Amino acid sequence: MAESGALMPGKKRQGRIERIIEILLSNRGATIKELASALEVSEMTIRRDFAFLAAQDKVRLLRAGAVLRTPAGEPSPSLYSLATDREAQASEKARIGAKAAALVEPGDVLIVDSGSTTEWLARSLPADVPLTIICYALNILLAVGNRPGYTVVFAGGTLKTDTLVCESTEGLELIGRYRATKAFFSAGGVSDSLGVTCMDAAEAELKKISLRSAQSRILLVESGKLGRVTPSWFASLSDFDAIVTDPGISLEYAEIARSHGIALHIA
Repeated sequence: MAESGALMPGKKRQGRIERIIEILLSNRGATIKELASALEVSEMTIRRDFAFLAAQDKVRLLRAGAVLRTPAGEPSPSLYSLATDREAQASEKARIGAKAAALVEPGDVLIVDSGSTTEWLARSLPADVPLTIICYALNILLAVGNRPGYTVVFAGGTLKTDTLVCESTEGLELIGRYRATKAFFSAGGVSDSLGVTCMDAAEAELKKISLRSAQSRILLVESGKLGRVTPSWFASLSDFDAIVTDPGISLEYAEIARSHGIALHIA
């Protein structure tokens, strides 16, 4: 007998959907493949269940899976504030930024992503070497804009006061016209199965175009974000050549990085 329609799930399907929600809540997200294996159903069945949940605005669909949306009345995890984020794990971010800055060589053309960890990178860059820096966040611009010897390219647009990111079609086009030797990225979450994610879909587009414009891609991330999933996908973990993180990284994620051929730098 065929499964009930999206609007009227049968008892069997309703039980499965409740289990999917439990797994998503417990793991902060899951892939179609993981759920199909856990619930012993086909991947097509999980895709139909995801479509049902998405129609009810209960999940946000990602490339290979989904994450739960915030229930009504609860604070949204997407309400990100750079000012607040700067205070969280500030010492770890400072060390990560300094470690990442040591990877920069004279004459490099850099893309520096938005975020508080990449701000520490910008602050730690050597002041006495020639560099070209491409950025799209005001805090990054302020950290590097007055240094002699630097060529700074700023992709402007509409300023988002919570992240200090400037967003515009023209900004995306500008970044796409450059080619960087190295690009440094921040992330809200890093999952081997669900990819590297951030909070904002528009910001994810800036990250995607930056990835395509760089020879070497380096991810700056605190260990607490490894295994975490946030709403907007912008890369697979295997898209990165190196990760700079703190000593709290788990053995699991250290092995995952090595399995992808990613160089691991511990700050």
